[in-house]
Amino acid sequence: MMENYTYNSLTLQLEGLNVPEHFLYPAFLFFLFSYLFIMVANVGIIVLIFIYKSLHQPMYLLFCNLPFNDIIGSSLLLPRLLLDMLRPPSERLITYNDCVAQAFTSHMFGTASHTVLIIMAFDRYVAICNPLRYAAIMTNKMVIKLTVSAWGAALVLVSILLGLTIRLNRCRTMIMNPYCDNASLFKLSCESVLINNVYGLTFTVVLFTASIGSIVLTYTNITVVCLTSNNKSLNSKALKTCSTHLFIYLIMLFSGMTVIFLHRFPELSNYRKLSAILFFVIPSSLNPIIYGLQSKEIRKVLSKLVEPKKILPS
Repeated sequence: MMENYTYNSLTLQLEGLNVPEHFLYPAFLFFLFSYLFIMVANVGIIVLIFIYKSLHQPMYLLFCNLPFNDIIGSSLLLPRLLLDMLRPPSERLITYNDCVAQAFTSHMFGTASHTVLIIMAFDRYVAICNPLRYAAIMTNKMVIKLTVSAWGAALVLVSILLGLTIRLNRCRTMIMNPYCDNASLFKLSCESVLINNVYGLTFTVVLFTASIGSIVLTYTNITVVCLTSNNKSLNSKALKTCSTHLFIYLIMLFSGMTVIFLHRFPELSNYRKLSAILFFVIPSSLNPIIYGLQSKEIRKVLSKLVEPKKILPS
């Protein structure tokens, strides 16, 4: 009877995040307020960019992909996590189809974070290294092409990743994670997962090589242009926009690499689970703050909204 239940079971159990009882409500409130902040800040940034014509520039239109990605990724993970924190472990159940959808979205979030930052790096490269041709190169058509490329590449890579996993038969039902991801899913199988491991490693190497390679190449060229140029205005603009982009990239890269690193140490599973959740929370919270505070145009728009309107004397 048990074998019939566990073999290709359509109901799975999430291990969840094991929080000591005295930390449960502080942790719950932290993740709740983090989620509310992520939603308000990221939706706010997207609305500002689309409403105000002064922000209808390639840099901001490409940046819109990041808050959109953060909203989708956080909405998939955090509400479910908050509910599971209040449930006993035996009631943290999820259907197999929902688990696959969650795994797909979580990997799309991580992969698109890289691909979107790659196309944003290309925009900064053109703006600083080829400013006279910027308007001719970064047309609306090019913005659409870059956006489709970023999401298309992520979609293809992740679809193959999950496709190789859903072909496997399952003989276990426990997801050893706070949420579903590819590794947790293929670990449910008693079949050989060699192909999954090989593709997973190839996927990671290709993504990180393309990501880090494009950032290094882009910023090397930008640095050379700044060092050989006597244009102080150009150098100042480059420093501001590039430092913001680079800071966001390093936060995302460090968060992702921490999770991968901790996977190698099973005894640190609780730290790995926490860092996996923070991978969704930290970049998603910081992206709108860093870009909002750095951008002169966004600050202008915000100051117009915040400052009281002057009443003309009658």
